Amino acid sequence: MAKLNLLLLLVLVVCALGLVTSQHKSRKLFAELEREQERARALEVEYGQLQLEASTWGLHARVERIATRTLGMRAPDPRRVRMVEPRAETPAP
Repeated sequence: MAKLNLLLLLVLVVCALGLVTSQHKSRKLFAELEREQERARALEVEYGQLQLEASTWGLHARVERIATRTLGMRAPDPRRVRMVEPRAETPAP
């Protein structure tokens, strides 16, 4: 009977250690998940800021201002502008 009690105590200790180990791993993984979710939120904010910045850099008025001031470009005279119509594509044989 004493051997059985000792064996059951040993099984109980092993199960308790397994439980503690699994809880510890679970808490570590949960903390890591929260850190990664926070990082994902920060990256989403940064992505939104970059999209706003990209749209600002590409504004027509800004591009025109840089072309005029920095590059010395100007809009062509409307009388010299010609519209070219695309040709209809011929079907392949």
